[in-house]
Amino acid sequence: MHSKAEIHSSAEALRYPWETHPGPDQVVEVMPGVLWVRLKLPFRLNHVNIYLLSDDGGWAMIDSGFGNEESIAAWTALFEGPLAHVKITRLIVTHSHPDHVGLAGWIVERFHCPLVMSQVEYLQSVYHQNRGTEERRNAQRLFFRRHGMDESLTDKLLGRGQDYLKRVSVLPASYRRISHGDEISIGSRRFKVITGGGHALDQVMLYCAADKLFLSADQVLSKISPNVSVWAVEPGQNSLGEYLASLASLTTTLPYDVLVLPGHGVPFYGLKTRIKQLADHHEDRCRLIAHACRDAPKTSKELVPVVFHKHTLDAHQMGFAAGELIAHVNYMLVEGRLTAHEADGVLRFRTT
Repeated sequence: MHSKAEIHSSAEALRYPWETHPGPDQVVEVMPGVLWVRLKLPFRLNHVNIYLLSDDGGWAMIDSGFGNEESIAAWTALFEGPLAHVKITRLIVTHSHPDHVGLAGWIVERFHCPLVMSQVEYLQSVYHQNRGTEERRNAQRLFFRRHGMDESLTDKLLGRGQDYLKRVSVLPASYRRISHGDEISIGSRRFKVITGGGHALDQVMLYCAADKLFLSADQVLSKISPNVSVWAVEPGQNSLGEYLASLASLTTTLPYDVLVLPGHGVPFYGLKTRIKQLADHHEDRCRLIAHACRDAPKTSKELVPVVFHKHTLDAHQMGFAAGELIAHVNYMLVEGRLTAHEADGVLRFRTT
C-alpha cells in the first residue's frame, strides 16, 4: 500500500530490532528503563503500544489503552504479574483517541497519579465524551450528506461507525499541561516535547537526544499509515496539510538514527526513510483522486472506492475512509489541484 522509498545508505534503512511483539502477559525491555506493553483492540487495528519510562519513585506511563473491560482485565493481570513492582507516577497521554486515552481515568484513580496532556488533546477528549447531543449528530449528518453519503450509509456511520468514540473511562477533572517545545525530565532522561497535527490536533511526541530515543505516538508508525481525517466539527480543516508539515519538521529536526517507539506496530530505525514513504503514500492517493476527477466531477462518496479499492470496509472502517478521503480533497483544494462545486447541497470535485 505504501510507496517504496529509495534508500541512499544503510544508515537510513528501515530496521526492526523486534520482529515480534509482547504477548498479552509479557513486558519487553526496549532499553534500560524503557518497557513495552501491547494491549488488544476490538477492531481491525487490533493492538496499541504502551510504554513505561523509569521515573523518580516509579514509572511514567505513555498512553493507557482502550476503555473497555478487556483492557482493564489485561492491565490487572499485568499489575498482578510482570508489573507487580510498578508504581505509576504519572500518565502522559499522547492524544485524544480512545485507544490512547480510553483508560486514563482508571489509571489515574488506581495510582493516584496526575494526567499529563497537551491542552488541545485534553479538551478534545472532553469533547468526545460529550459529543452525543442531537445538535452534534445533526451536524455530522449534514456533513456526510454534503459529501454524497446517502441516508442509509450516514445512519451506519453515525451508529456503529462512531461507537468506538464512547470507549473512554471518565476523564479526570484536571490535568497537567505540556506544550510543544517544553523539556521535561522523566527519571534521569530529559525529553523534548514535540507536537504535531493531522492524525490528531496536537499529538504529543517525546524525544530524548541523549539516548536517541523518539516516542512517535501515532504520527509515524512502522508499517501502516496513520489515519488522517476531516470531521464535521471542522469541515474545512486541512488536516493532511498539517500532517505533511509535521512530517517535514520531524525530518529536519531529528537525526536519522533514532530508535522510534510508535503507538502501533513494532519499534524501528530509519525514521527519515519511513517519513518519505508516508509522504509518498499520500501523494499517490492525491494522484488517484486527480485522475478520477479529470473527466467528470465526483463526490467524496464516489471517490472512496477509488482510493480504498483494495479494502473491504465495515461501518467502522468506512467512517475512517470517508474522513481520510475528505482530508485529501481538502488538501488538494488548498493546493489548487481541485475545485469544488455545490449543487442540491452536495459537493463535487473536479481536477483543475
